[in-house]
Amino acid sequence: MMKNRLSTAWTAFSGKFSRDRVLKEEEPADTATDLPSSDSRGKEQRYSSAQFFFEYLVVVSLKKTKEGAYEPQITYQFPKRDGMVRFQKEEQEKTFKAITLFCFPEGINWAPLTEYRSETFSFVLTEVDGSRRNGYCRRLLPKGNGARPPEAYCIISSLACFGLFSQIFDEVEKRRQISMAMIYPFMQSLREAAFPAPGKTVKIKSFIPDAGTEIISLTRPVDSCLEHVDFRTLFRCLSDEEVLQVFAATVLERRVIFIADELSTLSQVIHAVAVLLSPFTWQHTLIPIVPEILIDVVMAPTPYLLGVQKRLLDLVDQTDLLVVDLSENRQETFISEIGDEKTILPPKLKAEILQALKARPEKATVEELNRVVPEAFLHFFIKTVGHFPPHVLRKAGEPGVFQARKFYKELESKNTRHFVKKFIQTQMFDLFIQEIEQQPASQEGFFQKKVAEYHAAEKMKKLKTKKH
Repeated sequence: MMKNRLSTAWTAFSGKFSRDRVLKEEEPADTATDLPSSDSRGKEQRYSSAQFFFEYLVVVSLKKTKEGAYEPQITYQFPKRDGMVRFQKEEQEKTFKAITLFCFPEGINWAPLTEYRSETFSFVLTEVDGSRRNGYCRRLLPKGNGARPPEAYCIISSLACFGLFSQIFDEVEKRRQISMAMIYPFMQSLREAAFPAPGKTVKIKSFIPDAGTEIISLTRPVDSCLEHVDFRTLFRCLSDEEVLQVFAATVLERRVIFIADELSTLSQVIHAVAVLLSPFTWQHTLIPIVPEILIDVVMAPTPYLLGVQKRLLDLVDQTDLLVVDLSENRQETFISEIGDEKTILPPKLKAEILQALKARPEKATVEELNRVVPEAFLHFFIKTVGHFPPHVLRKAGEPGVFQARKFYKELESKNTRHFVKKFIQTQMFDLFIQEIEQQPASQEGFFQKKVAEYHAAEKMKKLKTKKH
């Protein structure tokens, strides 16, 4: 029954796309502000190969319907793409409908406002082939007098870099307060700029009336694995011990739902939790913000990381999953749990993670957290599964074969061995080891390098200890 409910939710959603395409011939772009289209075949090819910062920027506005409800609609698009064939138009329309849904996941339950605190959040669009595109959204109250509905700015990009796009939104918002037309030259300059390498900066020139030409510097973090995450929200909402309970459930690929009032809190926490798994990658459903129309996704029997607004909590079946309340006024953090989350991780290694996390300053910056937090969890994986290379049996001209039993039997600690026996059954470890089996023995990946660095550092510590 749960599978049927989930299937019905997704079928209804995709079916609505299909019906709308049949009943409605005009494209979203036709109702949007008219903007210059791409000016050359070369630029269009560059656009298609995802070398730009972004695919497009849209503005989603709430328009009042005849029934009196507010429906999200795209009112601005940059760049406007001309010359598309039918299937491209259909794909764009489907994407635009998804964008309106994720920018305003509350549906039509809106009323004009006089005050609204802007917030920035992100979502993920997953294609049929499994590829993912990132949606970055900022919702705010547009400039004006009297009560008015909020609007949303959304950037779609194949690049995952939340901090960089938050900075871009600051510039878009500043220009929107002057005029919608001021957004175009800035986004055009950005679209023509090369996306910087990790640790590098790109400078964008942009003219603003009464201020003249401005130089905007956009810098990527040195570690590209961390450019889509801000750990501050995670550790503001949860204690270190609570973070470890969430990590324990996630590392065994369980169903986890995060509850909060603010969309930005949900998206930032879920992305931060996913990064804790590095060098492994979450392989299952990940929806930072579940739109109300898709709430039946919580009934899925398969692993997921979901963000659900607190007002929808009553619609969540809380059986056999971890439900984490992130809201400030919560009575308890774990609304629902399996019950073994505190005992999943080996006690000694769990204590080491907690000790490492204490090394961060009380009011740590993003950079300080990016140094301390990933290293604490990476060392956990090094000590539990970092000894895998000798256990991949290789024959000339054939893929390697992972010797699972010998692998976990090598561990001396009974608690660690018990954890590893469960962890190697996860999809994230299975995919990781499959990739290792296909690689030449001489090829050293990120994790292998980190394992070697860790053991070299430990060896140096022992030598220093002996000298003293």
